[in-house]
Amino acid sequence: MSSEQSLRVEVAYALPDQQSLIPVTLPAGGTAEEAIRASGILERHPEIDLSRQSVGVFGRLVGLDTPLYDGDRVEIYRPLRADPKEARKRRAARKG
Repeated sequence: MSSEQSLRVEVAYALPDQQSLIPVTLPAGGTAEEAIRASGILERHPEIDLSRQSVGVFGRLVGLDTPLYDGDRVEIYRPLRADPKEARKRRAARKG
C-alpha cells in the first residue's frame, strides 16, 4: 500500500492507572470506528461499549462514521463517574 492509499492513526483509551495508545494503518477514507475495530482495543478492554461511550479526535467529539486523516488520534472516552458541575458544588460547599 502506498502512503497515498493509506493513513496512519492512533487509537487511545485511558484508565486511571493505564493508557493504551495503538498505532493503526487504514485504507484512505477509513473511519473512527474502523480504526477502533482494527486496533484490537475492544478485545483488550471488553468494558468499552461504543454504543454508550463517546469518541473523539484530538479532544473533539466525533461520530463513529467520521472519516480520518493521516496522523489523527482517535480517543475513546470513559463515562464520567460524577457530574462535573455537581462535584464542583460539593467541593465548594466543603470549603465554604
